[in-house]
Amino acid sequence: MSPLPRALARANRHVLNKVMSRLAPHLPGFALLTHVGRTSGRAYTIPVNVFRDDDGAYRFALTYGRGAQWVRNVLAAGGCTVSVRGRRATLVRPRLEHDPDRAWAPPLVRVLLGVVDVPDCLVLEEKR
Repeated sequence: MSPLPRALARANRHVLNKVMSRLAPHLPGFALLTHVGRTSGRAYTIPVNVFRDDDGAYRFALTYGRGAQWVRNVLAAGGCTVSVRGRRATLVRPRLEHDPDRAWAPPLVRVLLGVVDVPDCLVLEEKR
């Protein structure tokens, strides 16, 4: 099984993202991520799942794969901003990581990501 299908991503963009955009900044494990389009220069804001490492790095599971537009935009721009639980942070130095064991994820999330076969994550550091 591969990461979630693109058709599901399109449906989420039009339905679920509208609902989650209101809830994400206040829920544990969620954030609003703002990135800039590579060609349009337009700012886009999307709800995402986010996890913090012990060292403070932010990790985003790539449920739609490494080729998702938001991932490509963050990599091209060298960063993004997130709103997490009422706090806004600027994130920099994006890097892709492949971890088939998903050791960085909480136990339940690790299992769910295994079911949908998501071994990749995007890692960013908070700008100091």
